[in-house]
Order: sequence, then C-alpha cells, then structure tokens
Amino acid sequence: MKILHIYPKNDELIRRHVQLIVDTLCNHADIRMVDSYTDFKQHLRTQEPDILHCHGCWNNIIARAAYAAKRQGARIIITPHGQMEPWIVGQQTFHEKVSKKILWQKRLLSKAYVIIALGKLEKDNLHKLGWNKRLEEIHNAVTTNTITPGEMSQQVLDVYQRVMDSNTIEQLDDLSCAALSTILKAGITGDSRWCASDEAISRPGEIDWRRLLVYADHENIRNYVDYGISVLGLPTPDSIDHYTGAYFPDTYALPKTLKELVGEYDGNETDYLVKIVRQIHRQPLLLHMVEFTRELMRDTVNDDQLEEALREKRLFNYTKSLMQVLSEQTQIDEGYMPVEPLDNRQAQQIRKHLTNHLKI
Repeated sequence: MKILHIYPKNDELIRRHVQLIVDTLCNHADIRMVDSYTDFKQHLRTQEPDILHCHGCWNNIIARAAYAAKRQGARIIITPHGQMEPWIVGQQTFHEKVSKKILWQKRLLSKAYVIIALGKLEKDNLHKLGWNKRLEEIHNAVTTNTITPGEMSQQVLDVYQRVMDSNTIEQLDDLSCAALSTILKAGITGDSRWCASDEAISRPGEIDWRRLLVYADHENIRNYVDYGISVLGLPTPDSIDHYTGAYFPDTYALPKTLKELVGEYDGNETDYLVKIVRQIHRQPLLLHMVEFTRELMRDTVNDDQLEEALREKRLFNYTKSLMQVLSEQTQIDEGYMPVEPLDNRQAQQIRKHLTNHLKI
C-alpha cells in the first residue's frame, strides 16, 4: 500500500499531525509526506501512490494535487482539519466562498473516497453539509489525550485498508479477471471439465485472491465463487485478512437475487427468461448474469420460443449484446445462447455498467 500525504506549508499543527501518522505507520506502508506542489509531482511520478491523503481543503495547491492524483488512478482521502466548520466558512469573503465551492471544493469533497473528521462536532457539521456521506471520526492525538498516537494511526490505517478494499474490480489484473470468469463457469456448471484447458487457473499463485474475493462479496456472488474454487481444486486463503469493510457510491445496495426481484419460477421457462432479460436491461449486475447463465443451461429452454418472445417484447437486439457480455463474464457456450452474440455499442454499455457501478 502506497500512501502520499499533502498538507499546507507553514501549518505547524497539521504538519505535526501528518508526521505522527507517517512515523507510526512507516512499517505498515510506503508512506510519505509533502507540502509543495513541486514535491508532490515528483512523488506522484516516482511513488505512484494508491492513496493521496489531503489535509485541509481551502488550499488550491491541494486541490490541484487531488485532481492530478485522481487522473493517475490514486484514491483521495480528505481530512479538513476543521476548515469546513460553519464559523470558518463564514470568515471567507463572498468571492472566495463562491469560486472555491462551485469551481472545485464541493466536487473535491464529494468525490473523495472518505472524509476524516477529527471530532464528533466536525463530523456532524460535515454530515449536515451533505457533500459526502462517507465520513469517519478519528480524534487527533496531537491536540487531545482521548486517543494515543498508536490508536489514532491504527484507525487511519483501517481507513486506508477500507479504501483499498473498495471497488476492487478496478484494481484486478487481467489474469485475476480471467480467473474469475473461469471460476464462475465452474461454479455454475459444477464440473471442472468445462474449464480444464483454461490458462488463468493454471497459475493460482499469481491470482490476486484478496481483491477477487472482496469483489465477489460486494457483487453477492461469493457462493458461486467459493463453489467454483472448490470444483477446480484451487488453493486460496481461508479468509480475507484484516477486512474491515469498504466504501460504496450512494446508489449502491447489495445485489438481490433474481428470485427476489422477478419472483418464483412458475413453470413457464420462456416467460421467466424474458423477465430476467428485462430485469438485466434495467440494471446489469454480475449476480444476474451468473443466474441467467444458469437458467439458460437448463434442458427445458426452448430457444425458438424464447427468440420469438424476445422479438415480441423488443428485447431481441439487447439480448444479442447481452450474450456477448455473458460469453466474457461467465463463459457461456454458444450452444446455450438463444441468439447469436453481438459486440456493439450496447454491449459496451453493459460492460461499462458492470465495471463502474461500484466506482466512487
């Protein structure tokens, strides 16, 4: 884990706070601190941080650094150090408040993975402000004896881990993504022979298991993944070490099963599959892709009837795009596809939603 702190020059109290965190966590992460944009650019290039931890929020240099780091793929954490308290904001001139809030400040705080308040009052005021619901309260060991430096730093480290355990699909390498697809196929079919020649599972030691399993939890497909791993006989960690949660966009909810959303199967396979396609059309989720693949592999599916029903409901073209994505995500074989796959703009939109719905 690579962490870069940036804080305003000549603010001794904030500098002491940052220094304390850096000194305490130096054995747990590649953690560094800068107070100028020149030094920041150098560290951004050489360290390539996973997280940029910004201290203060009225400094234009820190805002510029946050945008630059975000473009490079770093995740942003902000500790305002009381600078968003109502009595502080009220001291700014009208011109400053309007320009900074509208041009960058509100956007910066709202797009941060998390905002760390140094006390309950600050957290309550940030909550009332409503710019970001992802708030943590960690007292400042520099200014209060209610927390020790070690306790404060451990709580900060836990926040860093939660940030890194958020939207892990964004961080998965190609091999791990390919392995996930194969594992899902094994979990759906229950038969390793379907996946015997797959290259990804022949290198289990190179798979990013932590991120893969965290992602499976967030997509509510962990039961399929665990079963697929068992079917394939792959060695994996028994548990996810030091998992303390993750951060999600405001619109996120743990995916519900198709049974919960479209109801019980009533014996009409064609009608049930059309309902599934319609649900996926509303919101493409990986769990539903997996469940849909499982349904398509049943012997009772009548491809001709299903194709006719999809045309009647004006879902035929969408289903062709969906088949393309299913071939990538669950490795469904063409023999189980009711229509031919089509890689087009609509398929790309489905991929985009799958990739981005956990993104902050």
